[in-house]
Amino acid sequence: MMDTFTLMTPCLFGLESVLAGEARRMGAERVRAQDGRVLFEGDASLMARANICLRTAERVGIVLGVFPAASFEQLFDGVAALPLERLVGKDDAFPVKGWSLKSKLHSIPDCQSIIKRAAVKRLEGVYKQSYFQETGPVHQIQFSILKDEVTLWLDTSGTGLHKRGYRRSSTEAPIKETLAAGIVDLARVRQDSLVIDPMCGSGTLLIEAALHAFRIPPGVRRRFAAEEWGAISPEVWRKERDKALSGIRKGSEFAALGYDNDPEAVALTGANASKAGVGKKLVCTQQDIGDFAPAAQRAIVLCNPPYGERLLELRQAEELYRRMGRVFERREGYSYYIISPHEEFEELFGRKADKRRKLYNGMIKCQLFMYYR
Repeated sequence: MMDTFTLMTPCLFGLESVLAGEARRMGAERVRAQDGRVLFEGDASLMARANICLRTAERVGIVLGVFPAASFEQLFDGVAALPLERLVGKDDAFPVKGWSLKSKLHSIPDCQSIIKRAAVKRLEGVYKQSYFQETGPVHQIQFSILKDEVTLWLDTSGTGLHKRGYRRSSTEAPIKETLAAGIVDLARVRQDSLVIDPMCGSGTLLIEAALHAFRIPPGVRRRFAAEEWGAISPEVWRKERDKALSGIRKGSEFAALGYDNDPEAVALTGANASKAGVGKKLVCTQQDIGDFAPAAQRAIVLCNPPYGERLLELRQAEELYRRMGRVFERREGYSYYIISPHEEFEELFGRKADKRRKLYNGMIKCQLFMYYR
């Protein structure tokens, strides 16, 4: 097994600096942020820690190699030169998938086929066998080809890291858990914060705020693909889970208030919060946005208001933004963090944001409008 890895953690565009900060805080070395991903160095323990603890990463990969390839021959030779056997055993499955952008090798099926054949050739030479049944644990080979530069990596996560396990279903206008965690980080939620979401939907923003405040590792309850790999000891995972659990701040004074005019959303938020283990710190009640009023001297308001794609829905969303502007008053001790794709949000809301940040909710380009002065 490799002593150290180059680890690659893809993330939603706009969250690179947030994820890089997370990586540094958990002990990663040589952290560097790139568009849509963060790379850093670490051992198997750090790989496990990243899967268990990172809040804004989509998954964790082990980089096998980076090399130029402008032809299928170069692609084949580049893959065949990589030491796949350090992690892939003779019985393991090693499917291939990936993408190509602005490259001469633009056919994804052809690239998949070439990479698979090259991987087989490499492992044939190492294990002295000509056929691989691939009945063992899955080692998903991922590739990206950008401007004729190939990056090959193994996915250690399996199911995406945004799948925390607490959200079985969602209401309209859902926000991805990793994006919600990024907004929580940008809003500087602390262990004694009061966080309010006046349109809480399925409760994702409030739950991610609570997980952050209590330092509850988002992946501590789930399993990962690399836990099945023979090259990595189960003891690594056990120690990292124990370490993550020992860091939970049980005495945090954090509290969360959720409101929604839909009783089903109120019930769903409560159910999801209970699944996440933070139900006792979150109170959710039915209330219209027009009835929003300060609940304490200090609070952080997080909000993902619904937005319309059809004309009538769009007009309703715009009227909602106007109502929000009226009830989200400038008040000492209060800050507001609102994510929206509407290009005229500030005009509709009634005032310019103190700061804006471009983020993506899935494929939808949004802005996080931050009001804190």
